[in-house]
Amino acid sequence: MPPITKELTVGQVAERAGVAVSALHFYERQGLIHSRRTTGNQRRYRRDTLRRVSFIRISQRVGIPLARIREALDQLPENRTPTRSDWAAVSAQWREELDARITQLIRLRDDLTGCIGCGCLSLDTCVLSNPDDELAATGPGPRRLMVDPFKDED
Repeated sequence: MPPITKELTVGQVAERAGVAVSALHFYERQGLIHSRRTTGNQRRYRRDTLRRVSFIRISQRVGIPLARIREALDQLPENRTPTRSDWAAVSAQWREELDARITQLIRLRDDLTGCIGCGCLSLDTCVLSNPDDELAATGPGPRRLMVDPFKDED
């Protein structure tokens, strides 16, 4: 194996992170990652870029928008490799939101085959669970599944 270097080429980052080079260029244009340019105008990335790209990919996979990902990454230091405590601070900010997403996914998995309160009244269970689409009075969409955990309850 070649020796470990502090900087990686765009191809090395793409290969190790499992993304296309074009994805790295996109992430860079979006301000999610940064590179420096060599005298030959080639991109060079610090090794900690691998963790950032992994963070971006995982966050996107669970549905977190790029704007929120950028906000989180902007809190990490640019002048040094982020430490465990830096990453813990980012993680702590998302804990409540991720817990709410997990709860929503479990509810979707467990309740999708029954009445979800969407107003279609096409399932036999709708007659009992949502007679005459009574749930429409509580708002639009699948009322039994669409719960906003961050909305203030009266």
